[in-house]
Amino acid sequence: MHSELKAHPEYFQREIVKLADNVYQAFGFAASNVYMIIGEGGLIIVDTSETTAAAANILAEFRKITDLPVKTIILTHSHRDHVSGASVFAEGGSPEIIASTRFSEDALFVASDHPQPVKAMQVRTKRQFGIGLSYPDEIVGIGVGPGDRPLKGMGAGALPPTRRVGDDGEDITLHGVHLQLVSAPGETPDHIVVWYPEKKVLISGDNFYRSFPNLYAIRGTAYRDFDAWADTMDLLMGFAPEILAPGHTKALFGAKEIASALTDYRDAIRHVVDETRNGMDAGLTIDELAHSVKLPAHLAEKPHLREYYGRVDFAVRAYFVGTMGWFDGNPTSLDPLSPKDEAMRIIDLAGGPEAVVSAVKAAQAKGDLQWALELVDRLIRADYDVPGAQMLKAEILRQRAVDQINCPTRHYYLQCAKEIENN
Repeated sequence: MHSELKAHPEYFQREIVKLADNVYQAFGFAASNVYMIIGEGGLIIVDTSETTAAAANILAEFRKITDLPVKTIILTHSHRDHVSGASVFAEGGSPEIIASTRFSEDALFVASDHPQPVKAMQVRTKRQFGIGLSYPDEIVGIGVGPGDRPLKGMGAGALPPTRRVGDDGEDITLHGVHLQLVSAPGETPDHIVVWYPEKKVLISGDNFYRSFPNLYAIRGTAYRDFDAWADTMDLLMGFAPEILAPGHTKALFGAKEIASALTDYRDAIRHVVDETRNGMDAGLTIDELAHSVKLPAHLAEKPHLREYYGRVDFAVRAYFVGTMGWFDGNPTSLDPLSPKDEAMRIIDLAGGPEAVVSAVKAAQAKGDLQWALELVDRLIRADYDVPGAQMLKAEILRQRAVDQINCPTRHYYLQCAKEIENN
C-alpha cells in the first residue's frame, strides 16, 4: 500500500466539528459530510450522507448538542452519497426539502422511459468505491472519505425535494437564519452552494474537496463541464468565505487559506483544459495526451491537489471524449480489428501463447506491470487454452494496486482481482 494512503484512517477520524456558534460539521462518519445549522426553534440539515446507518449515527451525535426538530433539509446536489439519509433526519416530522430545479430526480426516484446501463454502473460503482474490500488491509479510504464506514441502508433513505431553487438562486430566511442558495455547477450541473453571510460560512458541496477533482469517475459518468467547474471556483471566491465547508474532507478556515486553495483548484482545472485543447488542436491523440499532460509542479505538490480521488489522465481522456467524441483523429482507429482478432494476431506474431506467457512473467518480475496486464489480456481475449491466465491477471492486478495513491484506481484493481479469484 502506498505510504500516502496509510495516513487516511487518521485523517478521517470521526468528529463533530463546530464551525461557528450554531454551525456543525459531521466529519468522517460517511463518504460525505453532513452539516447542521441551528435556527430559532428548528434545525437546517445540509446533505444527509450515503446510508441510513450513517445518518442515524450522525443524528445521534447532533442530538447531544440540541433536541430541536429538523425543519429543513437542503441538498447540495443529487449524488446518492449526499441524499440517502434524508428519511432518518425527517423521521417524526415533515421537513421542507430544498434542492435545485436541475436536481436529477428522475434518476433517483422515477423509472426512466428509456433503459439505462444500470447493471454496468452498479458493477463499476462497487469496484470504484471498494465495496466488499476488507478494512484496513485492502481499503483504507475512498480518496475523499473513510473506508471504515457503515454501508447498511445504502441509497435507502432518499426523499424527493419539496421546494426547488432556480438558476438565479434565492435569498431565504429559515428559522431566523438568513442564507443564500446559489446555483454553482461543478461536479454536477444541479449543484447549489449554501452561503451563510452572517457567519461567513460557505457550504460548497462537491465543488471542492481535498484531492484533485474527480473530473471523470471511472464508475462511469456523462461529461462534466470542466469550464463551468472552473468558473464556479471564481464564484466561490467571490463570497470571500472565512470558513469553507466541503461535501467531503475537512473544513478550511481563514480567508487567505481558502482563497489560495480555491485558486489552485481553478488553475488546475483550467491547466488540464488548456493543455488538452492545445494538444488536440496540434493533432495529438487521446492516448498521447493522457500520457503527456501533467499538472505543473507548484500545483501537483499541493495536498488539496494530490490525486487521491480524481486523476489528471482520466480528466484528459474525459475532456477529449466530452468535446470531440470517441474518434481520436487517427484514420487507423476508424475500423479497428475486433479485440479477439487483434489478440490472436499479436500472439501469433510473438511466437504463440507460450511465448506470451513467458513475456508476461518476465514483465511481472521486472515490475513492468502495465505491460504484463496488456499481454495477459490478449491471452484471455484470444480464448487460447492457457491454464492460469485469469489467475495470473488477478495476481498482477494486486501488485499493480500497491503503489496507487488514487483510491478508485486501487479499488478497481483489487475488486477485479477478487472477482477473478472468486469466479
